[in-house]
Amino acid sequence: MHKILRTFAFLLLSVLACSPAFGQKIFDGEDGYRLWLKYDLLSDQQSIKTYRKQISSIYVAGDSATTTVIRDELSHALSGLLGKQPKFVEAVGKHALVVGTPSSSADIRNADLSELKGLGKEGFVIKSLELSGKPVTLIAANTDVGALYGTFHLLRLIQTEQPLRELEIVEKPKIDVRVLNHWDDMDRHVERGFAGESIWDWHKLPDYTYPRYYDYARANASIGINGTVLNNVNANAITLTPHYLDKVEALADLFRPYGIKVYLSIKFSSPQLIGGLKTSDPLDPTVKQWWKDKVEEIYARIPDFGGFLVKANSEGQPGPGDFGRTHAEGANLLADALAPHGGVVMWRAFVYANEKNEERSKQAYSEFKPLDGKFHDNVLIQVKNGPIDFQPREPFSPLFGATPKTPMMMEFQITMEYLGFSTHLVYLGTMYEEALQSDTYAKGKGSTVAKVVDGSLFNNHISGIAGVSNIGTDRNWTGHIILQSNWYVFGRLAWDHELTTADIADEWVRMTLSNDEKVVSTVTDMMMRSREITVNYMTPLGLHHIMGVGHHYGPGPWVKDLGREDWTSVYYHKAGKDGIGFDRSPTGVNSVEQYFSPLKEEYAKAETTPEELLLWFHHLPWDYTVKSTGRDLWDELVHRYYQGAADVTAMHNQWQSLQDELDPLQYHQVDMALTIQEKEARWWRDACVTYFQTFSQRPLPKGFEKPEKTLKEYMDMRFPYAPGQG
Repeated sequence: MHKILRTFAFLLLSVLACSPAFGQKIFDGEDGYRLWLKYDLLSDQQSIKTYRKQISSIYVAGDSATTTVIRDELSHALSGLLGKQPKFVEAVGKHALVVGTPSSSADIRNADLSELKGLGKEGFVIKSLELSGKPVTLIAANTDVGALYGTFHLLRLIQTEQPLRELEIVEKPKIDVRVLNHWDDMDRHVERGFAGESIWDWHKLPDYTYPRYYDYARANASIGINGTVLNNVNANAITLTPHYLDKVEALADLFRPYGIKVYLSIKFSSPQLIGGLKTSDPLDPTVKQWWKDKVEEIYARIPDFGGFLVKANSEGQPGPGDFGRTHAEGANLLADALAPHGGVVMWRAFVYANEKNEERSKQAYSEFKPLDGKFHDNVLIQVKNGPIDFQPREPFSPLFGATPKTPMMMEFQITMEYLGFSTHLVYLGTMYEEALQSDTYAKGKGSTVAKVVDGSLFNNHISGIAGVSNIGTDRNWTGHIILQSNWYVFGRLAWDHELTTADIADEWVRMTLSNDEKVVSTVTDMMMRSREITVNYMTPLGLHHIMGVGHHYGPGPWVKDLGREDWTSVYYHKAGKDGIGFDRSPTGVNSVEQYFSPLKEEYAKAETTPEELLLWFHHLPWDYTVKSTGRDLWDELVHRYYQGAADVTAMHNQWQSLQDELDPLQYHQVDMALTIQEKEARWWRDACVTYFQTFSQRPLPKGFEKPEKTLKEYMDMRFPYAPGQG
């Protein structure tokens, strides 16, 4: 019997070996696990020789856990990139790479690096100079963590084959708190996660720590992320129990050498749920004492614990409003408990479904603007980039600039809840850049959102930025190799929002895919155009919130008759025979009033509103003339839907032109995803055009193919098991 099975297995392998798929070896190669830290041998032999000469030996001063990480990373990286194990020495040598701090190295202390004085705990200097009469490349910082950031910066230069001559690099982060928000539940489900389960295995912690945890820390440190919120904003109070704090402590210990603090999302009603109290009223003395004791318990375990993230009085979550208290009173309760230990409160401004009888886009501003100056010093208000909910395009939230006495912390979504999940190639760097560089005019021209977020506009003493993670247990981390770039660009912009997202895309392609110029130029072009392409085939001209209900997968402009009017798509696009769009001008709900002049005046009139936001702010007739093209609104809408779908096909063709230049497994992963994106772009196009045509009663412009299905067929499509639902 065993002989028969062995014979069958041999024959099966023979068949597979002769099959086209096996012959193409599409499952050989880079699966994406190594992210942008691949460290493969450089292709240019002259570069290898030059780098080997410039870094003939390495001296890392100090003996902390972080300096151990630095040595390990340099050993791993340079042996891969340069094909030779680096030589580590115990003193400065000729042509050495020297890494350290003034406190760990007398040579660095004597080098008189005046630049270090203003760099704080995380900044660094990379400099070509002489130490003890010997030419060296120096990485110096005030702390070992700063030196780690400098090490990753130098490795990035080598990965992208930049010269190491005459270096004069001085950097420090522009934003203090730079965190990933994991919407991960304790059962490993990830809300709005599209790349597998949560990477945190709470059942096996604290004793079982996966190698992935260390690689997660390395990846974050390499782009300057210094914090992680481990659990979902729709929090479970069990997280604060001793059993789970043991697990949090284990992760905190693991991440500490990489400069990463852990934070927890908390449930505001925890004193009642796990504390046995009869109330969670923030002004109740027993509640104050409970939180004080709980925070002391946490810091006894985790001395560098970062603090709490709070979603309160939003979408059914408990909060201070349940007791007749304000958001400021709720946040200050926690801030007082954390302040003696250096912790912060990140209090979310997403107050959707907290009944105020006000149009959704206005709610956060109305709730928090009157509270400006009433929050304690260690509170940041965490605001989504747009006033509704991570749409493919929104104007920036009017809260940015509206609270000069209260730090506003940006919240971007890295995971693509409304952007096609993990099968659509959408580089979000251009979205982040668009939001950060938007001018609020809060203190006149040049008062950008970025200057609000980094604290410089109002001289806030603390600043922060958060990204809702797209990370899961998929081997490639993010479900799509190119979507790793959204994690990467978030970190790079969090460190320095003045970087251009085109340059960041260039870096990421070189580090993750190839230094080949054809690959770099082609993929960077795809990435830079991808978000606008997606907006066109999903929500052109300022349309928004027309995705499928609940899961937000695929088109659903017909969604209506739900429990709340503002859960529906028809509420937002208001299509009818008279036209389409949401009137937020002074003749409508007047949300434009929440912006500073001259924006409020520009947005108040269709003719001065940017076309990409036209239907966000205005309800316009189907024959309205779109200024840039001269087409009427119906024709322009159709053109954009069809152009978006056509551009996905063109993008797919661009990718396929690179097959011979790319790792086969990387290539085929993205190729398969682009096949899905092509189909779904046409689905979006056809479903939306077919639906809106029932109101416009106008024919398709000449030359456009008819949609594949009837409206009823599109409306009857169901996706009960779409991933990532709450």
